[in-house]
Amino acid sequence: MIHILIADDHAIVREGLKQIVAEESDMKVTGEAGTIGALFDLLKKESWDIIILDINMPDRSGLDALKQLRLDYPQTPILILSMYAEEQYGMRALKAGAAGYLKKVSAPDELVNAIRKIVGGHRYISPSLAERLADSLEAKEPLLLHEALSDREYQIMCQIASGLSAEKIAASLAISVHTVYSYRNRILEKMHLKSNVELTRYALQYKLIDV
Repeated sequence: MIHILIADDHAIVREGLKQIVAEESDMKVTGEAGTIGALFDLLKKESWDIIILDINMPDRSGLDALKQLRLDYPQTPILILSMYAEEQYGMRALKAGAAGYLKKVSAPDELVNAIRKIVGGHRYISPSLAERLADSLEAKEPLLLHEALSDREYQIMCQIASGLSAEKIAASLAISVHTVYSYRNRILEKMHLKSNVELTRYALQYKLIDV
């Protein structure tokens, strides 16, 4: 039996995943967490064959947690299940140690296949994402300006480009508005841009945000 731990802050998403898995005779969701803190609390008590992790979590970024999970629980593979397109977070998730990346709109069969492949010791990567990852690893310099940003900088860049105010970004990440502005200035400097408008135009050009 494949024991699955789901970490997603939306109960309806967790229920949907449980229903998909329930149709398979050899796998079962035996753990649920609505926050990153709850996820680590569960992992201190039990072990699972695979963790299905969302990027957007209320108390901490899933990408930040992914790096710690790979250090603390290196034998437990992690499948990132996200609302974001592969172009947005796929490469970052894989480089941070995820065993696979899948969008939430994917077909149920694809999720089941991803779980089986990952538990079997393999990675689950789409052909397009595999090509982008290979190109990135071969390159001596970052392929694009946004790929030189840290995970937190990238996250804030996407939020700014999506039109969120500094106040909303600060609240979602539990940081101060001043810190958001500091990140913004650093992001613009690294990407050689002058304004939020240019940042948004860049993000749209490379499909980093949904229109």
